[in-house]
Amino acid sequence: MGLVKYTQYLYLIIAAAFIYDGITKLNDPANNYWLSFVIAAVSIFMFFFRRKYAKKFDDHYKKQ
Repeated sequence: MGLVKYTQYLYLIIAAAFIYDGITKLNDPANNYWLSFVIAAVSIFMFFFRRKYAKKFDDHYKKQ
């Protein structure tokens, strides 16, 4: 269960990378910058989703 606690932060790193990518693509109208922001938003959502369920499963195993 210890690895799951640390892999959720990988989503934040991915989100930061795609936010940076989207900001750099804002200056060039030929690039699709919105796709980078959508992927970043999904990564942030996945971070909170995984964090919630990791805590839920951890609490469940502590009760047993």
